Amino acid sequence: MQTYQTKSLCRVRAVTLFLTLSKDKSQWERALQEAKAEFDLIVPAIQAKGYTVQSIRIVTNAFGEYLDLSSLTAAKADLAYLKALLAQLDGSGLRIRFAIGEAKTADEIALLPELIADYGDLCNACVNVALDENGILDNPLIVKSAETIKRIAEITPRGEGNFNFTVNFNCKPFIPYFPASYHSSHLANSVVVGLETPDLLVAVLKELPANPHNDFFQQCYQVMSQALQYHVDEVLAAVNSVKHLMKFDFVGMDSSAAPSKNCASMTEVYELMGVPYFGAAGTVEASALLTKVFKSVKNVPLVGFSGLMLAVTEDLGLADGTQKQQFDIRALLTYSAVCGIGLDTVPVAGDVSVAQIAALMRDTGTMAFRLNKPLTVRLFPIPNKQAGELTEFDSIDLCNCRILAV
Repeated sequence: MQTYQTKSLCRVRAVTLFLTLSKDKSQWERALQEAKAEFDLIVPAIQAKGYTVQSIRIVTNAFGEYLDLSSLTAAKADLAYLKALLAQLDGSGLRIRFAIGEAKTADEIALLPELIADYGDLCNACVNVALDENGILDNPLIVKSAETIKRIAEITPRGEGNFNFTVNFNCKPFIPYFPASYHSSHLANSVVVGLETPDLLVAVLKELPANPHNDFFQQCYQVMSQALQYHVDEVLAAVNSVKHLMKFDFVGMDSSAAPSKNCASMTEVYELMGVPYFGAAGTVEASALLTKVFKSVKNVPLVGFSGLMLAVTEDLGLADGTQKQQFDIRALLTYSAVCGIGLDTVPVAGDVSVAQIAALMRDTGTMAFRLNKPLTVRLFPIPNKQAGELTEFDSIDLCNCRILAV
């Protein structure tokens, strides 16, 4: 067996179900049980192929369509009920993670800090910012979202609650990753699978001989594309083996590498491609090539980001790069022009202003719509910390790093 076929190098980060809930709370338990039945079909089929499934997730339609938002107390009571229902479900031995979808109005956005403070991982949520008829971003919605980021930072320990909130620009449904994911109630209940592949990319690149010639990038592209396609096909075969039994529509896969602190850093991928370090000259070119790799997948519809993810505090190499001052926020925005997720899990000073956050969002949103790509902003204002200081996260998901200047 060739290295690229090694199943342990590729994990299934998420099997994500997109589910519509209604105002009729008596129907919620049945809907969640139907979701569990889908997990119980899909997850064992993927595991039988030799893959580790890291998480199973449910994303709902916009929470204003089913939660009682007449008061903060009522909304929290509904979340408590959902939490109890989810606790009863054992999805193939994995805890079911949950996202309440998008906030569509200023009033809904304003509820999120308190809901996230109390319900954390159950309350993953996003805001989708659109353009008006003149092609101008909805700035009032951006400002309200910036205020929410500030408020979440103030009322959650170390500001970590912002892990559960993001602002989307030009993002379509069926993103399998939290908190950018959302579902639209006019769409069928659906399934998306996302992979974690940094270990795979590093392994196949390490097998390439050092090659100073002009075709080195072509070789990099070929080995990474081949490896990714192999595992996509294997996972797809697993899903197809139970597809006839599924009640949800399988709509595709997100081919993003989806790095985490528990696998190889994407910065190692850059170095193996000849970039001295992430942020050095050559980073834009390598980013563009990696994006081509993720877009090269065949045989399955690509949904979600299906591109290069650079999540600063979820990637040990990127976190280390902040401490070495190898890149800054403006560089991350530049790289988003050829790849990207935008500004994801970026720590900033606790006293960052709403106006500064909003300006970063407008820059990101302008790029997203001008370049027709999905970009997001998930900032972490760190209370009582300034740019250049280190974060002190207490989370299994987050790496500590240097706070970046806005």
